[in-house]
Amino acid sequence: MIRFDNVSKRYETGYEALSRVNFDISPGEFVFLTGHSGAGKSTLLKLIMHMEKPSHGQVFVNAQNLNRLKQSQVPHFRRNVGVVFQNHQLLFDRSVFDNVALPLIIAGHQHTELARRVRAALDKVGLLGKEHLNPIMLSGGEQQRVGIARAVVNKPALLLADEPTGNLDPALSAEIMELFHQFNGVGVTVLIATHDLPLVERLQKRVLTLGEGQLIHDGPKGATIANAGMTGEQILADS
Repeated sequence: MIRFDNVSKRYETGYEALSRVNFDISPGEFVFLTGHSGAGKSTLLKLIMHMEKPSHGQVFVNAQNLNRLKQSQVPHFRRNVGVVFQNHQLLFDRSVFDNVALPLIIAGHQHTELARRVRAALDKVGLLGKEHLNPIMLSGGEQQRVGIARAVVNKPALLLADEPTGNLDPALSAEIMELFHQFNGVGVTVLIATHDLPLVERLQKRVLTLGEGQLIHDGPKGATIANAGMTGEQILADS
């Protein structure tokens, strides 16, 4: 589903956000991406979304080499990738229904199909009865659910989330994570970038940990809380 082949990303300022990163994520996996602030998590997600291009190496998503993706192919590619953000990025001048419908409108779906799929997505996140409300009338947890519904309304094979529980209390965080589990249970590949290390430890999933732009851990939990702020050299020194 996702493959990073010796990927580095250096910005025009000279800052190297990622350095020689290699990993594979199989279809249907549930993976956490951890690391200290500035470790490269957001850059890695942007490369998968084709919002950034690598300075070196190759990124593959669903067997497609993104280095060879034409600009005209980008919109179609992104329809197969659902994205959930920490700050929801909802439109507060539109209803919950309209926020979730936006990806389908952009994709050109007919109104009948659009309405059916929006309501199905809202039903999955427990918000079917609130489709006509303005998002500002919802709690933070409910707003995040709207963001998740919008991310999955296109039925993507891949779901990315960037700090989806960062502004939520532990109980709401657990509820949001359960939604990701449910989508993963029907075959959706899930990659979640998070600072919520106790939650990561508790869920016992595969963890990719970045440190100073390098992949310093890939495996079942471990090296998250203790090593999330360490460089690869420090980990080797302590092992």
